[in-house]
Amino acid sequence: MGLEIVVKDIQEGARAEVSRLKTEGDAKASEIINEAKEIQKKTLGDGLAKAEEDLQNLHQQVISSANLEVKRIALNKRKDLLDKVYYQTVERIKSMPASKKEELLKYIIDKHEASGARIYSSKDSEETVKKLSSLTYAGSIDSIGGVVLENEDGTVRLDFTYDSILKNVYERSLKQISDLLYG
Repeated sequence: MGLEIVVKDIQEGARAEVSRLKTEGDAKASEIINEAKEIQKKTLGDGLAKAEEDLQNLHQQVISSANLEVKRIALNKRKDLLDKVYYQTVERIKSMPASKKEELLKYIIDKHEASGARIYSSKDSEETVKKLSSLTYAGSIDSIGGVVLENEDGTVRLDFTYDSILKNVYERSLKQISDLLYG
């Protein structure tokens, strides 16, 4: 009988050790599983936050790009409108009655004649300019109207042609529109 008691004690000891190891293993497994779940939650949370940030950045880029495109389209439309007005103005100047052309030339010549020694005009305005100005008529220029005054030695030229006046107004208008759109 003594042997049976020893075997029984060994078996009980082994069962207790197995039970203790199983309990420790279950606790360690539970700890590892919980830690893995926490890592998974953090990783998922970080990934979700990154995806949300990326989405927000993309959304902002799309909005910025769309706003820029709208401004570009608006600027192009305004430029097209200014171009149309410019060409219509050129045509209106060309088709002005002779009396109106003479009135404008007289105003320009009276106001600026003292600044020059020679005067140029378009071929169409040559006779009118010769009649209105006491300056030496120096020849014709390619212009829709107006005059160019030049000093005696030719170093200073004042351009009062309708072309250059109209071009200045046009360029200032484009700059103002651009400043309004793009600050």
